[in-house]
Amino acid sequence: MATVDRDGNAHQLVLQEPAADGDPHGRDHEDEEKTSLSRRAWAETRKLWHIIGPAIFGRMAQYTMNIVTQAFAGHLGEVELAAMSIAINVLIGFNYGLLLGMASALETLCGQAFGAKRYHMLGIYMQRSWIVLFLCCFLLLPFYVFVAPLLQLLGQPDDVAEMTGTVALWLIPLHFSFAFQFPLWRFLQSQLKTQVLAWVSLASLAIDVLVSWLSIYVFDFGVAGLCVGLDLSWWFLVLAMFAYTVCGRCQLTWTGFSMKAFSGLWEFVKLSAASGVMLCLENWYYRILILMTGYLQNATVAVDALSICMSINGWEMMIPLSFFAATGVRVANELGAGNGRAAKFATVVSVVQSTMIGCFFCALIMVLHDKFAYIFASSADVLEEVDKLSYLLGITILLNGVQPVLSGVAVGSGWQAYVAYINLGCYYIVGLPLGFLMGWVFHLGVVGIWGGMIFGGTAVQTVILTVITIRCDWEKEAEKAKARVAKWSTPTLEDDESAAS
Repeated sequence: MATVDRDGNAHQLVLQEPAADGDPHGRDHEDEEKTSLSRRAWAETRKLWHIIGPAIFGRMAQYTMNIVTQAFAGHLGEVELAAMSIAINVLIGFNYGLLLGMASALETLCGQAFGAKRYHMLGIYMQRSWIVLFLCCFLLLPFYVFVAPLLQLLGQPDDVAEMTGTVALWLIPLHFSFAFQFPLWRFLQSQLKTQVLAWVSLASLAIDVLVSWLSIYVFDFGVAGLCVGLDLSWWFLVLAMFAYTVCGRCQLTWTGFSMKAFSGLWEFVKLSAASGVMLCLENWYYRILILMTGYLQNATVAVDALSICMSINGWEMMIPLSFFAATGVRVANELGAGNGRAAKFATVVSVVQSTMIGCFFCALIMVLHDKFAYIFASSADVLEEVDKLSYLLGITILLNGVQPVLSGVAVGSGWQAYVAYINLGCYYIVGLPLGFLMGWVFHLGVVGIWGGMIFGGTAVQTVILTVITIRCDWEKEAEKAKARVAKWSTPTLEDDESAAS
């Protein structure tokens, strides 16, 4: 192409072809940014799934242990099945939620300390958590001792209540295993030693299946044998993880038992209590849903249908809970290292991927709305009721793709006390009253109760957490994490030497 200058001379305009490695004049700058973004997303995805994969496997194995025990109890009789189901799903479920929530304080402290390279503090934090949770187990012990009269007071048949009381006493060892297993799990998870968690969970499941089969079909030990099998399985988890920790696999983070674990216990109790309240309010919410449904007229079909939906939701929930754990670890690690932007990026990647998985399972439920209940039941009335509830199950699964990830951000950032107030307001001040209003006042039954609790509680909470996360100043959170690590840390010998010099 020719051009003419103001003197009348012609010049040839040469169009430059971009170089093979990119336009030196910046034409490929946008492409380079996209490539850089995709590489960062892929790198973050690998880090997340290094935690999520074993976490899903481990959680599925542990969840299946309880299902297997209940299934074997069903071969003993209806009373035994009812007693085992109440003991595992109500009694242990109640205490499990509280203790698990209290142990999540370690996800904040261990994760941020590991990111800040204060490795020696992880073992001390874990020992503090052992002390706090062990004492809490003693405070919760009356629930196991007096569960029979409590169930009779609530209207359960005498034979079921008495059998549940017997089962509860046999499950006390399992109850105390939580005090050690939960901190060990988070201690290892925070330093990305996740493969061992999957393998020990698989071994525990195998032990539970073997002991349960021997108890029922060989030795005829009844429910006592099933309880012992569950106790042994959970304590194997504890001993296996502890052996892995102390036998040289965690040299930087485990430096032996220390009296420093007894210092700062009150501050640790407050953070653990905030974490416990935050998570157990979520854990109890849908258990109350089943309880409320049980008081409807002609509730048998409704409870059966709701139980099927909650079973499906429970299995699928293992995936969002694994994202919850992974997000908490990644955010805590990056904030502890002072990388606020990296913590924000980890949050975005985790939310996007978890939401995509939630959309997939939501669509699957919608497509199979009149078929998936055949796995559990053959009654025409129950199948019809499940079909009616399927769209609420789909919405719940969709929300599960976002809400647990945002809770993981809260745990990784140390917002537990703040989010506990949000959960209390959304779930118990808005959600439950709305569910009661829709179910009883407007006579919408279980659909009204569940719908009110979803849109009044879970959806509102998800929106609030989304707004908080979007408006978060991540660099400021990184500074807070740095201050938290300094506050909760004790000096090492190297620190003392450097200070002296």
